[in-house]
Amino acid sequence: MGRGLLWSAMVLGLACPVSVAVAQAGDYGALTALERGEWELVERGAPGTARRICLGDPAQLLQPRHPGRQCKRFVLENSARRVAVTYDCAHAGQGRTALRVETGRLVQIDSQGVSDGSPFAMAIEGRRVGACQTTALRR
Repeated sequence: MGRGLLWSAMVLGLACPVSVAVAQAGDYGALTALERGEWELVERGAPGTARRICLGDPAQLLQPRHPGRQCKRFVLENSARRVAVTYDCAHAGQGRTALRVETGRLVQIDSQGVSDGSPFAMAIEGRRVGACQTTALRR
């Protein structure tokens, strides 16, 4: 294999295969610690981007740029305090998200990928702010 081809294969992950598993709902250890209710998500470095969601299924935090889409997820890391996944939403895009649980009411989310043909990279802090209100997006 030529040097350039080997480098390309390594960048694409072909030379170093990683064992990944397709995730099923409820398979994320870190997410079980999160309290249900209304959460505020604030993107760091982007003032005025706070949005509120009614958190029913914590796995929705793993796709911040593809909310509500049925995407295939592959688990990269799954522990009591961290979860990392890659996901593919077909023509809508794909991404990689790493979520760290600070407490049951506070998470740090780093996500990057492509959404509708445009690249994105975001760092989000999620904080539970109370019970779900009618103004929060329910999920």
